[in-house]
Amino acid sequence: MNPSVALQEFINTHLATVEPLSRETALANWEMQTTSSDAVREKVTDLNTRFARIYANPDDYAFLKSLDAEAIDSPTLARQHLLLLNAYLENQIPAELMEKTIALTVEIEDSFNIFRGVIDGETISDNAIEKILDESRDVTLRKQAWEASKQVGQEVSERVLELVRMRNQAATTLGYENYYVMSLQMQELTEERLFQQLDDLAEKSEDLWNAFRDELDEHLALRFSTTPDAIRPWHHHNRFFQSPEPGNANLDRFFADKDLEAVAADFFRAIGLPIEELLAKADLYEREGKCQHAFCMDVDRKGDVRVLCNLQSNERWASTLLHEYGHAVYDKYTDHSLPYLLRTPAHIMTTEAIALFMGRLTKSADWLNIYAGVDKAEAERITVDALQEVRNQLLVFMRWCLVMAYFEREMYRNPEQDLNTVWWDIVERFQRVKRPDGRNTPDWASKIHLATAPTYYHNYQLGEMIASQLLNYLHKAVLNGEPSSALVTSPKVGAWLTEKVFYPGALYPWEEWLEFATGEPLNPAYFVADLGER
Repeated sequence: MNPSVALQEFINTHLATVEPLSRETALANWEMQTTSSDAVREKVTDLNTRFARIYANPDDYAFLKSLDAEAIDSPTLARQHLLLLNAYLENQIPAELMEKTIALTVEIEDSFNIFRGVIDGETISDNAIEKILDESRDVTLRKQAWEASKQVGQEVSERVLELVRMRNQAATTLGYENYYVMSLQMQELTEERLFQQLDDLAEKSEDLWNAFRDELDEHLALRFSTTPDAIRPWHHHNRFFQSPEPGNANLDRFFADKDLEAVAADFFRAIGLPIEELLAKADLYEREGKCQHAFCMDVDRKGDVRVLCNLQSNERWASTLLHEYGHAVYDKYTDHSLPYLLRTPAHIMTTEAIALFMGRLTKSADWLNIYAGVDKAEAERITVDALQEVRNQLLVFMRWCLVMAYFEREMYRNPEQDLNTVWWDIVERFQRVKRPDGRNTPDWASKIHLATAPTYYHNYQLGEMIASQLLNYLHKAVLNGEPSSALVTSPKVGAWLTEKVFYPGALYPWEEWLEFATGEPLNPAYFVADLGER
């Protein structure tokens, strides 16, 4: 039989099972994230296992491998063939190992959802911890809050390590050095190339970073009546120092009385990407038993896209809301006539690029004037400070991404080493945050991504680089000659994003996708330029 015909027949049969099961699994996971219960956790585990078993089928995998890829005469079919091969390959592991890995992942995720830190016998939410680290000058309370944020790490660390071991066992079964190396290949990346890029960014940003840290240490020492040498993690603005403290623009004041949902809806409607129907399905406010983080979920690849947040009336959550709806509009406006297997973003990093691009806008003077109601003169007055906040955010978050990428690589290379020490060695290297004296606890395990979104964090940094490239292209090629406010008001933005960024889905590998959108491959120069000079 003609390879193209045989492959299409296989895909048709495959999707008859996969498509409805995928939707059922997504809905169950949404229920677990928003409610949390033993029953729904068991349901998610069962559905994830059933889903994985499909891709563990050795006969199906053998059939896909037997097809001559060069004889598949349709580029669309050829792309689906490659994606199916990758999906089947990573599941060709012993059934018992697969089932245990899935069950443990779901169990850890649920532990994060229901866990609340404790200070003086009282439970405290993540939002409350962030509020203390944002506002309090009481160093004792700040230290207690920071330590409370790490308690979940002590709760889950042994299970996370067991999960890492099982993932490594699966990868070595398939002939890979470890899970990290295998997972990068599934993402159409290589360890060598990724870390060449990260090393290069670290080197190019070193002088900027040291200047920023010297200024920050002096500022924190003055604020807390101590010396720069005495600065510790709890003196910083948040739990992981993954974003800087607010700058002179003092942006939180502009959001204290704002309906963030309405603000986001107004913005996305103006650029031609309305989100009202997506807001109607969202779960945006905190409560007990609910996931304390934020994410976007495409339930069915047909338009049922859902966002979870825990909104507070401040700039951080306004930015997070735009970030998550950046993911959401990507999913909503992908060409739904594409084959099901291609009806997703080109890559994890490409959807992160759009989300990060949108999240930057809360620091734009034009956006603040038009959507947060900031007086035009005031918005213009704070333009320089707001731009510096963007640069600081890019710089701080980049160094945090380096921590996560380098630590995760080490964790999978050898999960038996002293990871508590490795974590702080890497934190001190890239963030210049000094470890607490005498502390020997699994603080690394308090970051949920290491358990439930493995080999993911580097995509945030690659996404930032792509976001800078997309923004540059928008300004120079799409909005050339228009006022700066066009970036946040013109339907041309949504039209270009839809046509060049969202609509192709996963039809192209990510590098081809980026060339299709901007006319050139990934160029870090745009991101480096956005870091500016101090």
